[in-house]
Amino acid sequence: MALPQRRRPIGAEILPSGEVHFRVWAPRRRTVDVSLEGVGSALSPLRAEGGGYFSGTARGARAGSLYKFRLDGSESFPDPASRFQPEGPHGPSQVVDPAAYRWRDSDWNGIALPGQVLYELHVGTFTPDGTWEAAGRELPALRELGVTVLEVMPIAEFPGRFGWGYDGVDLFAPTRLYGTPESFRAFVDQAHAVGLAVILDVVYNHLGPDGNYLPQYSDRYFTTRYGTEWGEPLNYDGEESAAVREFVSANAAYWIDEFHLDGLRFDATQSIHDASPEHVLAQIARAARRAAGTRQVVLVAENEPQEAKLVRPPERGGYGLDAVWNDDYHHSAMVALTGHNEAYYSDYLGAPQELLSALKYGYLYQGQHYRWQGKPRGTPTFGIPRAAFIAFIQNHDQVANSARGERVHRLTSPGRYRALTALTLLGPATPMLFMGQEHASSKPFLYFADHGAELARAVRGGRREFLAQFRSLARSEAADCLSDPSDPSTFERCRLDHGERGRHREAWALHQDLLRLRREDPVLRRQGEGGFEGAVLSAQALVLRFFGNAGDDRLLVVNLGLDHYLCPAPEPLLAPPEGRVWTVLWSSEAMAYGGCGTFPPQSKDGWRLAGEAAVLLIPSANVEEPGGEPWPELGKARARRSTDRSRTP
Repeated sequence: MALPQRRRPIGAEILPSGEVHFRVWAPRRRTVDVSLEGVGSALSPLRAEGGGYFSGTARGARAGSLYKFRLDGSESFPDPASRFQPEGPHGPSQVVDPAAYRWRDSDWNGIALPGQVLYELHVGTFTPDGTWEAAGRELPALRELGVTVLEVMPIAEFPGRFGWGYDGVDLFAPTRLYGTPESFRAFVDQAHAVGLAVILDVVYNHLGPDGNYLPQYSDRYFTTRYGTEWGEPLNYDGEESAAVREFVSANAAYWIDEFHLDGLRFDATQSIHDASPEHVLAQIARAARRAAGTRQVVLVAENEPQEAKLVRPPERGGYGLDAVWNDDYHHSAMVALTGHNEAYYSDYLGAPQELLSALKYGYLYQGQHYRWQGKPRGTPTFGIPRAAFIAFIQNHDQVANSARGERVHRLTSPGRYRALTALTLLGPATPMLFMGQEHASSKPFLYFADHGAELARAVRGGRREFLAQFRSLARSEAADCLSDPSDPSTFERCRLDHGERGRHREAWALHQDLLRLRREDPVLRRQGEGGFEGAVLSAQALVLRFFGNAGDDRLLVVNLGLDHYLCPAPEPLLAPPEGRVWTVLWSSEAMAYGGCGTFPPQSKDGWRLAGEAAVLLIPSANVEEPGGEPWPELGKARARRSTDRSRTP
C-alpha cells in the first residue's frame, strides 16, 4: 500500500488535500480505529500495513480535531505521537497544522558552537506567568545580557500542574502548561528576531510513570535488558527496536523542522542503552541535521560517565554530537567556592590545578580511579576542541541538590564568586548560565513534581534517599527540612523575580560586562584557538594566557584565596610581550560589581594578587613602571623608608 507524502512517519498529519492522515505502530494489536470526539460514535478503521504499522484517514478530521485510537475494538488511548494534549496526557490528542503558523525567520541560518553562551531555563518558573508568551517578553533583556543560546528544559507533555519535565510521556506534544504548539513556535520566532538561538532538552532514556500509554500499543517500546534510575529504558537494540529508533529519530527531526529549533540537549545519555553497530544517538544526530537542511544545529549531551566518544565524529567511532556538559569543572568549582567535598564532590579538591586542567583538557577524570564510584571514570579527550565542553557553576540539577535549593552565590563569598564567574565566562570552554544566575537571584530552584498521592509519596522518599548521599543531609533533622516536591508552594517559590535585575544591578553588570568582553575582545572571542596556556601560581591562584597576534595577548589572573605575593615570580606566562607592560583591562573587584576597588597587580618587585579576585590584563606600550603605581600602601612604605634613611640621629 503506497503511503501519502508525510513529514514524519508517525502521528496525525494534514495532507495537501486537506485530509488528516493517521499512522501508528501497534504490532501487538489486530485492529486500530480513529475515534473522533464530537462526531457521534463514528469510527474510522486504519489499514494494517505490515511491520506493525496501521495508517489511513478519518472522515471529518481536521486541524483542531480531538481523537484517540481504539485498540482491538476495546479501550481507546491517546496517540503515541500526539502533537498536542490540550487536556493533559490522559485526555484526547489534537490534530495540529504546523503550516498554520507564519514564520518570520527566513534570514536565520542556525548556529555553530564556537562563540556561543548557553542559558538554561525552565519555562514554568522563568516568569511569574510561566508561559511562552511571558518568556518571550524577557528575550530582549537576555540578548542585552549577552547570552546567545537558550537551552529550554524538557517540555514534552507530563501530568499535573507543574514539574521539571524529565518525566514526559508524550514526546511530540509541547505541554499545555506553557501554552499551545503555536505559542511555542512564536517564542522561537521571537528569539530568532532578537538574535537568540533555542535548543530543547529532550529525554530519550525513559518515559514518566504517569500517562505513559506506549505499552498499550507495544511491549517492545521498552526493554528489561537494562535499567535506569527512573524506570524501564527504551528498546534501542532488542527485538523490533527499529520502530523505536525511528520513533525517537522522528521526534528529534520534528522539533528541528517544525519548530525551527537550533539544536537539542540529550538528557542522561549514559542511560540510553544501545549495543547496536550504530548507536541510536548517532542515528538521532543524523536525523536532526538532515531535518535542519542548510541550517546549522548544535547537539549537546549530558553524560555522567564522561565518555568522549559522544563528541567525536562517526568516522572516529563517535556519535557526532557537538558538545557535552563538563561535570568535572562544575564539581571542582563548587568545592573551590564552598570548601565542601562530600558525596559526589569527594574526588575533587577545588584546586587551581583542577580548574586549569578542566579548561585545558575538558574532563579531569579520563580513565583514572574514581573513589566515589569505586571504578575508573571518563575517557581521554585529547584532540577534542575546548569549545566542545560546556562549563558552568550552576544548572538545574546542581542547584536543587542542596537542602534549600540555594544558588551558589549564597554559599560562598561575593569576591570568590565573582572571580570564579570570570574564570568560567572568559575561559576557553563554552559557558552556560542557569536562569537567575545573571542577577544573583534570591529565588531557590527546588525539585518539584505534581503527582497523585501514591506516586508523590514515592517521589518524596526517593528524593530523601538521593540527597542522603550528602552526610550533612542524611540526618533526620535535615531530611525533615526538605521541601515537598508535590507541594505547589515548592514550585511557586522557584519563580524568578526579574525586578532583581535592577535591585541586584552589580551582579547583572558583572555578567553583562564579562560576556561583552568574551564577545567583543578580539583575543578572548577566539576561545583559545590562537593559543592558550595556563599555570598554577599558588595553592589558590592560577593564570591563563590567551595568545593574540603580534604579542596582543590577554592575561587572566585568578586568586580564590587571600592576598598573595609573588616575589620573585618565576612563571614565564606572567612575562609581558617584549617591550610592553601589563595594564588592567578588567577586574572583578571593580566597585560597579560590589568590589572593593582595583590595583594593578604587577610592579618591578613582583606581583601582588588581590585576594578572592580576578583581573584581566592587556599589553600596553607604556614604559613606565609596570601597571603604574600598583600598590599605594607599598608606595607609602617606600616613602617612609626613604624619609627614615635621610634623618640624622
